[in-house]
Amino acid sequence: MDVLAGDGVEILDVEQVVLHGRLELGLLIEVPEGRSTVKELLFFGWQRGVHLDFEVVDGSPQRRGAESVVTVIGTAVEPAGFGAVARAIADGGGNIDRIAQIATYPVISYELAVSGGDTEAMRRGLGAASKEHQIDLAIQPEGLFRRAKRLVVMDVDSTLIQGEVIELLASQIGVGAEVARLTAEAMSGDHDFETSLRERVALLAGATEGDLERVRGQIQLTPGARTFVRTLHRLGMKVAVVSGGFSVFTDRLKTDLGLEHAVANRLEVVDGVVTGRLEGPVVDRAGKARVLREIAESEGIPLAQTVAVGDGANDIDMLSVAGLGIAFNAKPVVSEAADTSLSVPYLDAILFLLGIRRHDVETADLISP
Repeated sequence: MDVLAGDGVEILDVEQVVLHGRLELGLLIEVPEGRSTVKELLFFGWQRGVHLDFEVVDGSPQRRGAESVVTVIGTAVEPAGFGAVARAIADGGGNIDRIAQIATYPVISYELAVSGGDTEAMRRGLGAASKEHQIDLAIQPEGLFRRAKRLVVMDVDSTLIQGEVIELLASQIGVGAEVARLTAEAMSGDHDFETSLRERVALLAGATEGDLERVRGQIQLTPGARTFVRTLHRLGMKVAVVSGGFSVFTDRLKTDLGLEHAVANRLEVVDGVVTGRLEGPVVDRAGKARVLREIAESEGIPLAQTVAVGDGANDIDMLSVAGLGIAFNAKPVVSEAADTSLSVPYLDAILFLLGIRRHDVETADLISP
């Protein structure tokens, strides 16, 4: 920069990257006529052992900036997979402007800034690459709202927690197989959710408060769930759950994780015994979308700044309403309807879709455990 300053050179663009200890600095400059700037730079490089290359370009650069961001997530990202990602972007008319690694744990993740191209064409190509190479790929518009999400609303069963609570309760009282069958039909979209739920709840008649408490003790969070929620709160985001399950369990999760909102179906319990009926309206597919809208409105948050995460068919409307709908280890019908999907078993991998680096998460944990 001192050499350039002495020659009155104008800097049009600068980019720098450090890869495994090797620094690469790129400068786009306009040299006044008659100046020997190139010779001076070559001499500077010779003195200090710095390698310099030069190329003459015509006209001033026209930087549009990245219009899309492609996030790559996988337990491993091999050359063939990376090549397939680049090919999908190129075939869709896009150009990769920048690549940065944002995570090495618990999965590998890269963020690609892409300019130009047909988003839907690139999305189709990335979908094919994802299936072929077993990596998760998401493409999103770059811009303010991608990095300014303010509300995350999650499903509970098989999303925030592992498994289905209703099946745990059913197993506790000896009706596990029948309830599991009805649950599978509802989650795949083969059976009306409300009808299926009422049928399953009827089978729970006779469960006691003691049974409910034992099931509470069996609930296991999805790996990365605490890190995910803790990081969102550090960013000032609101976190909510909306569940087709039961409030007797989601209320405990709300307290344990410090969630701002928890909405679920209410089991009718009389004299300490489950009656096999529900109280109030059913939180079904349409109900989940309605709840997301109501929470966003109550918090003064535009829908464009909301994220929804779910795995079952009853989450589809909620995923469609949110600014970003994420299918998490979901059924095929859900993945096809969502903006993007994740197949890795770590809930905190969603942070990478929001442009949050793993290093920043770990640094924050060290500063304030």
